[in-house]
Amino acid sequence: MTLAVDDDLWSAIGDPIRRRLLDLLLAEGVGTPTTLSDRLPITRQAVTKHLGVLDRAGLVHATPAGRERRYEVDEAQLSRAVRQLNEVGRSWDARLNRIKRIAEEIQRRTNG
Repeated sequence: MTLAVDDDLWSAIGDPIRRRLLDLLLAEGVGTPTTLSDRLPITRQAVTKHLGVLDRAGLVHATPAGRERRYEVDEAQLSRAVRQLNEVGRSWDARLNRIKRIAEEIQRRTNG
């Protein structure tokens, strides 16, 4: 089985500040760079850059609201990320189980 992993998506999620932004947006439903920067130890400009990365990965979408942009999580894309993460986890579980079986076989032969 070959798993198709979206590197841009995982690169976007890989940053702790971007994960925190997603958490805030999920909790509050919507946020602007200004309201989000009030909740984080980074500037509004840094929040805007992080939101741009999340937007390019499709994890959030923006709607103009006066001089600001209101961001919301794209739940379909986030669900896709969760499915990919679960699939990666299953794949690694299978690999680790195979390694365990090989190690047990080697031990049995050595002690045999």
